[in-house]
Amino acid sequence: MNIIVSIIIGALAGFLAGKIMKGSGFGFIVNLIVGIVGGFIGGNVLSWIGISWGGTFVGALVTSIIGAVLLLWLISLIKKK
Repeated sequence: MNIIVSIIIGALAGFLAGKIMKGSGFGFIVNLIVGIVGGFIGGNVLSWIGISWGGTFVGALVTSIIGAVLLLWLISLIKKK
């Protein structure tokens, strides 16, 4: 059941990050990948600054969205060069 929740959170986070950064989503698979990688990035960045959500669904989603937005922002910086 954990893997299903992770997929849902990853896809939703990737979709929302795509809406925030570009104005539209990228498709289910890319949204899923962006959301899962974003969850990893967001979890690390937030732990570095001492923020923890306590393992809730909403906390995991917010963490993944923050990480996915950071990932998309870094990709946009690289693409500009």
